[in-house]
Amino acid sequence: MKRVAILIEKFFDEKELIYPYYRLKEAGYEVHLVGSEKDETYPGKSTFTEKSTHSSKEVKAEDYDAVVIPGGYSPDHMRRNKDTINFVKEMDRLGKPIAAICHGPWMMVSCCDLKGKKLTGFFSIKDDIANAGAEYVDAEVVVDGNIITSRTPKDLPAFLKAIIEKIG
Repeated sequence: MKRVAILIEKFFDEKELIYPYYRLKEAGYEVHLVGSEKDETYPGKSTFTEKSTHSSKEVKAEDYDAVVIPGGYSPDHMRRNKDTINFVKEMDRLGKPIAAICHGPWMMVSCCDLKGKKLTGFFSIKDDIANAGAEYVDAEVVVDGNIITSRTPKDLPAFLKAIIEKIG
């Protein structure tokens, strides 16, 4: 069974975490919620909470087929954790799919080589994407090599279709 990690930190966008979680499970994948701490309850942007199943210090990139990075304000907290950065950096080195939506590319800016890549994300992080050497594209989903990005929750259907196609 293929395994996907979804990163979780405080202030995640509820739609961007829950929709991929259940859609990937429905597609037959084993899905883990990976946070800074295992069994930690993280608050979303509103009143919704979700608990991590694994910590970023205990997971290994070679054990996963893809990683999903939800948006909200959680990517800003994800990139403060060296274990989370190292996990995503290793996923990138191995060429495994890294999918980020909304503010999720903030995490990629901190740990992936984005020079010459095409990405999208929430319009307010366009400069961050460009400063990382990537080209910002305003589209519902952009796939460039192992990198999959989308803009907002409205793009979730196209985002998940691209993730599932890439994982196989």
